[in-house]
Amino acid sequence: ASREECHKKGLWHKAVVVFIISPDNKKILLQQRSADKKLWPNLWDITAGGHVLTNELGYQSVIRETEEEIGIKLNKEDLEFIGSTSSINTKGDIINKHYNEYFIAHKNIDIKDIKLQLEEVQDIKWFTKEEVLKKIKNNYEGLTEKFGCWNYLVKYFEIIEK
Repeated sequence: ASREECHKKGLWHKAVVVFIISPDNKKILLQQRSADKKLWPNLWDITAGGHVLTNELGYQSVIRETEEEIGIKLNKEDLEFIGSTSSINTKGDIINKHYNEYFIAHKNIDIKDIKLQLEEVQDIKWFTKEEVLKKIKNNYEGLTEKFGCWNYLVKYFEIIEK
């Protein structure tokens, strides 16, 4: 089914998320959603992500979505799978039922090399890990309501810091 049909009928479908983190684990690259987005306009979001297409594997979707949304090419070796969940978000006539896959990519990226897909993304910025964790702790201040995504990011940092 198309994304529109999935959202209209509340059909379960697969989605992927990637956080690009600096190799020293001190910065996280986040995108600011376009003002025209139906869900969470103008809020800060994961680095990239979206729906998995028919006959596509999760990591393939991450690679495609990252290049589409921010013009950055990742490859399979860049990606670390960190888990999966299911989630339901409803807003207006959009019923978003996802099976989510979460990935991390460690990469140094110069903001000037980024090419934004303006209908999706209006800005991109490196945040310090502390800034993002503070936003999450402060009731997801300025962030999308993708609680599973943010909670997996927190768990990731807890695990690597042990």
